[in-house]
Parts: sequence; C-alpha cells; structure tokens
Amino acid sequence: MLCEPFLTSRSESGWDIPLLAWRAEAPLLAVGSAPLGGGIGVRRWVLNATVPMSYDRDDPAAHLAELAHGLDLDGPGVGLLTGVDVSEVVRRTDCGVRVWATVGLGTPVWAAAEPAAAAPDRAAAAPGPAPSAASEPARPAQHVGTVNIVVYVPARLGDAALVNAVATATEAKAQAIWELGLPATGTPTDAVTVLCPADGDPAPYGGPRSAWGAPLARAVHAAVRSGGAGTVVPWSDRRAG
Repeated sequence: MLCEPFLTSRSESGWDIPLLAWRAEAPLLAVGSAPLGGGIGVRRWVLNATVPMSYDRDDPAAHLAELAHGLDLDGPGVGLLTGVDVSEVVRRTDCGVRVWATVGLGTPVWAAAEPAAAAPDRAAAAPGPAPSAASEPARPAQHVGTVNIVVYVPARLGDAALVNAVATATEAKAQAIWELGLPATGTPTDAVTVLCPADGDPAPYGGPRSAWGAPLARAVHAAVRSGGAGTVVPWSDRRAG
C-alpha cells in the first residue's frame, strides 16, 4: 500500500522549499511519465518537489535523486517536479482508489497544437470549452503550470491495464480542465504515475468503464477539478511576496 504523503522541506539557494513524499509499505508496480522513475517497474516511494519558477537545471532526474537521498528514500522510486506549492495537494478516494494531485493550470495547451506560425490563422477553428462548461466563466490565466497526478490502485493491474490507467487518468484530467472553462487538455509539463501491488492476479483492464479504471477516472477528475478551481500562485512568487 502507498502511505499518505508526508510534507517536509529542503534548504536550497537560501530558501526552505517544500517536498511531498510517499513511502510504500511494500514494493509497488508503477507506470508513469515522471522524469525520475518513469516507465514501468517496481518502485518504493514517490516524491513531488516544488521548484522555483526560475528553475533551469537540465538534469531533473539527478536532482530528484539527490532530494530522495536527502530524505533517506532508498531503492527505486518516482520523482516529480512542479512550480505549485505541494502543500496544496488535493486528495480524493473512490472505491479504494486513492489520488493525489497538485494542480497548476497557468500554461494551458491543446495536446495537438498548431505550429506557432500557423496558429493565428487557425485560431477560429480551435474547439471551445465543452458544453458542460458553458455556464462557467473562464478564469484568468495563472502563472504556474504542471499538473502532477499520483494514483494508487489497491489491486494488481496487468501491464496493459497500467498503460490504459495512465490514459484514463489523462482523459479524466482533460475533462476536468474542460469543465473549468479552459480550452485545453493539459499543460506541456504534466505527469501521471499509477501504482498498484506488485503481486496478485493481474486485472486486465484499466479503461474508464473497467472495474478499477472507473473509480480512478472519477477520483482524478474530482481532484483536478477541485485543485484547478481557484487561482494557483507559484510557490516562488508567494515566497517573494
């Protein structure tokens, strides 16, 4: 099982910067797009680290490994970065599926964006918000981007189901963003990690109408919609006053 995360901080560049870390009671099977520990494999911990908006390191995986070492997180794990203050993590649970999301929607984009030079000529052709969002006013753009989603499913998923679960989480995130009134499917730096027990009879499906994909989708949707409902100020902007 993936334990509830603990909030801590590290000293860096004269600042105390927040970190959110999860430990697993036993090694878990994970799939995801994180800069550290992405792909499919057994993982023992997850780390979601706030970074300043001026962050310019070109070795995020090595940086995350250093942060994990400083927290005595041993063995292979998953590391994520965000400009959001990770103390603002949103938690949701549905039928045993547990989701934690840090939501920054300051750089909303369509996944299939037009090339920059062609975008102005095609702007009118871009689809608008979903009908369900029509009654909700569009919110002003925020500065901070990146939606990081961590999911724990309490049953073993097969490899294909794990990959499908990532797709399901992404679809649910996009639905929530649409319903918030933003013409976008996400931000350019979003990451998703899905973890489950490493043992047991593997469930074959992770789609949005499957036994585990359906509660996963509902929990992700609820977390992202809640986390994106207000303006998120980048941690470093708040720190600077």
